[in-house]
Amino acid sequence: MSPTATRPFILALGAASLLAASAMGPTAVAAPAEPRPSVALDWYDTTAQTIAAAGAPTQVTNSRTWAVSWLAAARATRQVPTGVDRGDYQDAALASAVHSSLVALAPTRTEQLEAAFHRTLDGIPDGPAEDRGVAAGEREARSVLASREGDGLDPASVDAPFTVPPAAPGVWQPTPPAYAPATQYGNRIARPFVLTAPDRFRLGPPPAPASRRYRADLAEVRAYGAADSTRRTAHQTETANFWFGSSLTLYTEPLRVALSRSAGSVAERAKLVALFHIASVDTQIATSDSKYAYLRWRPVTAIRTGAIDPDPDWTPLHNTPAHPDYPSGHTTYAGAAEGILSALTGPRTAPFELTSPTAPGVTRTYTDWHRLTSENVDARILSGIHTRSADEAGVTLGEKVAGYVLRASGHLLR
Repeated sequence: MSPTATRPFILALGAASLLAASAMGPTAVAAPAEPRPSVALDWYDTTAQTIAAAGAPTQVTNSRTWAVSWLAAARATRQVPTGVDRGDYQDAALASAVHSSLVALAPTRTEQLEAAFHRTLDGIPDGPAEDRGVAAGEREARSVLASREGDGLDPASVDAPFTVPPAAPGVWQPTPPAYAPATQYGNRIARPFVLTAPDRFRLGPPPAPASRRYRADLAEVRAYGAADSTRRTAHQTETANFWFGSSLTLYTEPLRVALSRSAGSVAERAKLVALFHIASVDTQIATSDSKYAYLRWRPVTAIRTGAIDPDPDWTPLHNTPAHPDYPSGHTTYAGAAEGILSALTGPRTAPFELTSPTAPGVTRTYTDWHRLTSENVDARILSGIHTRSADEAGVTLGEKVAGYVLRASGHLLR
């Protein structure tokens, strides 16, 4: 039959099919298949919930939990065996890797983690893809956990005792009101994930206490960071409050936004989360290395006791954390975060909203990762707890560590 002759037959067949479908009613039209929920997002939220409920008192230890769990996931999902469904395998492998890691690192949450794991597996067809994915996740979790044994990132090691040196111009001393012992001293001897040594990117020295740069830094903090400042605007006070909390907590939502908007595969999504937190761990180690190498006093000490017009009653907006000024840990974290997010997702994104536990009722909207960094720089000055030199040096350090982690990612992920 010629193509022309078949046309009436095809049209008649189509009309008959439509009539039959009409007779059957609307239920005969197949509903579109529901997309499978994102296993990466589910386990991102599960990780965040687990750390919120059973996390360590030290931020870097919690960053380590993220890094271990998601490095195992990134490794488990990278290679898919032949002959199995790719999506089923990767979903099972990611869930298994994160689940196994978190059970080992947060055993008090085992019941909740088991329930989450079974929910994931219930959504994956039974068969070799699921079985082999689960086995791969368990295997990689065991491997990463073993490789990080004794890395010095447990709370006791992180907050190892530190002997305060004699008071002298520029030298760190415990700060009011608590005059608490130094924290995070042990970070500087912990084992990084990627850096060859904690001092791999040790910063150059901070400005000398008598230098023009340092005098300008201190004058800025004195004017804008005082509890009773008349120079700081309401918006600036809001900025200081917004970014005062834990960097790990404050960046959990921006990373989730990046993850949820990623068009990458399951493996690429796992890589994003893994590299973000590996960079944050190594940055926190590098930060403590520079902090305790230079032992720069905090602004409150310099302003109250320094030789330049001392003011013994000066009080910062926020209480000063118990470790040296240079560099700022918040800005090193921000610099590393921006480096990873920009490299793997691009420097800009559609608008997203962010809230802060230290600024109740405040919602801010962002469209790029750099603005988070710049606000962190200003916030630490406006809080009265860091100099601009310490903040800017922190961003540089975080960017260097992020770049190093990205360059090493091929070897890291095997």
